[in-house]
Amino acid sequence: MAAYPQDPGAPDAPFLAFWRERHLCTLTTLRPDGSPHVVPVGVTYDPGARLARVITNKSSAKVAHVLAAGPEGARVAVCQVDGRRWATLEGRARVRTDPERVAEAERRYAERYERVPSPNPARVVIEIELERAMGRG
Repeated sequence: MAAYPQDPGAPDAPFLAFWRERHLCTLTTLRPDGSPHVVPVGVTYDPGARLARVITNKSSAKVAHVLAAGPEGARVAVCQVDGRRWATLEGRARVRTDPERVAEAERRYAERYERVPSPNPARVVIEIELERAMGRG
């Protein structure tokens, strides 16, 4: 994985391998006053669809921040770090409530994190349409 931008739809093999490893990540959203809100999350990366997904509760602050951005979505970043290795995905986030999209996000989460998320009727998925990827391996 090189220290240069990647195509989020066609990452190099080391970058993709790093995103398949089990790592806690951070999601950065912007509050209404423009200050960053950074929280730990589980993230899945689907380069074929150019999407990153975060499952969460619909009443969370991160969901409120994304919704406050309006129908165009919110600019966000997700990042993971492991020693000197790091990778960031950036794009436009939207909250999805469709049961099929939530189920797909849960399936991908279970695959990456090797545990099925507990049932949550208030669960939604933040889908990030990826525009940029970068990292260092």
